[in-house]
Amino acid sequence: MSQLERGDEALQATTLTETATGEPRAQRVLVPGLTILAHPDPRRAGARVALPALASGRSAPLSRLEPTFVPPADGPAEPLAESHLSRTPLILSPGDEPGSIRLSRGESRTAVAAGGAPVAGQRDFTAAELEEGVVLLLAGRVALLLHRMPPRPVRDVQRFGLVGDGAAMAQLRREIRQVADLAVPVLLRGETGTGKELVARALHDAGPRRSGPYVAVNLSAVPVTLAASELFGAVRGAFTGADRPRDGYFLRAQGGTLFLDEIGEAPPEVQVQLLRALETGEIQPVGADRPRKTDVRVVAATDADLEAAIAQGRFRGPLLHRLAGCVLHLPPLRRRREDLGQLLIHFLRRELQEVGEAYRLEPGAGAAPWLPAALVARLAGLHWPGNVRQLRNVARQLALGSRGEPQAVVTPQVERLLAEAAPASPASPAEPPAAASPRRRPAYRPAAEVTEDELLAALRAYRWRLTPAAARLGVSRTALYTLIDRSPRIRKAGDLPAGEIQECLARHAGDVDAAAEELQVSSHGLQLRRTELGLD
Repeated sequence: MSQLERGDEALQATTLTETATGEPRAQRVLVPGLTILAHPDPRRAGARVALPALASGRSAPLSRLEPTFVPPADGPAEPLAESHLSRTPLILSPGDEPGSIRLSRGESRTAVAAGGAPVAGQRDFTAAELEEGVVLLLAGRVALLLHRMPPRPVRDVQRFGLVGDGAAMAQLRREIRQVADLAVPVLLRGETGTGKELVARALHDAGPRRSGPYVAVNLSAVPVTLAASELFGAVRGAFTGADRPRDGYFLRAQGGTLFLDEIGEAPPEVQVQLLRALETGEIQPVGADRPRKTDVRVVAATDADLEAAIAQGRFRGPLLHRLAGCVLHLPPLRRRREDLGQLLIHFLRRELQEVGEAYRLEPGAGAAPWLPAALVARLAGLHWPGNVRQLRNVARQLALGSRGEPQAVVTPQVERLLAEAAPASPASPAEPPAAASPRRRPAYRPAAEVTEDELLAALRAYRWRLTPAAARLGVSRTALYTLIDRSPRIRKAGDLPAGEIQECLARHAGDVDAAAEELQVSSHGLQLRRTELGLD
């Protein structure tokens, strides 16, 4: 009987009524299993094996020779096959408490650490720990995640540019396929850095509007006074400086998809017009005497608590109800730890290629891997409030700081990034830091209370990313823009000369985020200035 066939015996052993995002969903069966986070052959990151025997009261061996792991892409199932691991297996077996698992060293000579702590004889993992995922480091060469997974692997033919093969990503891809061909608006909800724009682009590319334009706008970066004209356009003479007719984002996206990021930051008067556009398909350009018809599929996104914003009078309930007819929830990285190895390798390949060292991730015959498994195990145990975007930044700094080195080096810059990715406190590892979560503040503080030094400190602490900086200060992003405009000590992206931008982008190989950090301006503002100057 095969391992997957034996899994049928345990189909009722473990069920969940929530996805990895915490959103209610139909019950799914999950069984204990292992996913490779790091291996001397980086191509094996993401390979996994379900262990349904553990759910039915039996034990499972873990050694150099067994079990066999199924790769994320097509290919044969293989054991770990790492010579530093003992052939004598470690033993995984059901623990004494319901849903727990015991790891026993037995006669195995393989050194093993769990969650960063060495395992001498045996160690029990609770059901709660398994839901979070337990990071195992074997002989310092292989990192695994012990967690719950579907009993059968999911092979997605359409990947939509999304990296990761865990249950949460398989579910997200399925939901993209279900709604991509519909005309209804879609609301993407998830924490900052979870990839909402990637999903918006996937919805466009997978739908019938793929041949039309795809237009993305971040509403938090649009000045309040210009929001209506930017979105809906303006006729000549509608306001000072309107010396010619202007098409807004809706008209530029005609026949295609308009992605409205940070929808919670739309000014109240714009929310009214957005609701009308969604309900009637008509927009009213600023200064126009009649509306215009549009044919646009709207995808909106937010990391804010819109329900709280409605209660505070900052967001219109009818607009949320119109958008929420179809909602996709994007999982935070801490709820999809099994994908961390794949994501890290993906980003490292790209960054190493930029510095001419892509060969670093080629498997070596018995050589020490360039990417140490212990480092990956450490990364897998972090909290990642900035999610996938934050992991990408770590990969970039690893590649840059390790140029010419035989093994990845954790530089002081990388250490600072890892400190930001650490849990806020051991008591609440699954909750984001209060400073990074605007929804925890019941009301905004008066902007007049924010001192110049406090403003600068917040912007520098969050590397000129305006959303977390506003949350740190306890003000709205609109108020933050006003504070920035009034400060003589802060440069604006729109004021930067073309030469300075070109030189900075060249130093960072075209990386807008890195250039924005050096220039001390927002990356979105820098991208707008770059486009305005024709430097793309």
